[in-house]
Amino acid sequence: METFSEIREHVCQHYNVVHDEPFVLAIELKFEDGRHQSVFMAELEDRNGRRYLRIESPIAPLGNLEAEKCLRINLHLRIGYLAVGDMDGTPYIKLCENIDYRTLDTTELDFIVNRMGPLADQMEQKLVHGQDIS
Repeated sequence: METFSEIREHVCQHYNVVHDEPFVLAIELKFEDGRHQSVFMAELEDRNGRRYLRIESPIAPLGNLEAEKCLRINLHLRIGYLAVGDMDGTPYIKLCENIDYRTLDTTELDFIVNRMGPLADQMEQKLVHGQDIS
């Protein structure tokens, strides 16, 4: 996959797209237990012009969560990393992954989406005591 339009084409064919802008997509994953999880995709470019696909899934409002706890979780993650970004003006902890377009294919994209979504949902359940907020 070399362009965001190729990513969009694949995502629109295989996932429930809930938001579609020129370089931003959002999908909603639904799980058997009735829970759901949002996953966002956006194109990033570094200083050298190399393009990456950022995949991120909101976990919980930062609120009273301890930064140290989040950094300790980061240490144990094998796929993705935790970051903080705003959603509607509220700081949210997000699970993120950046994939270089040069190595990205549909198998890797599907693997990351289908690994990150459930992982973000599990983290959300633990951090917000079972609520389904994202």
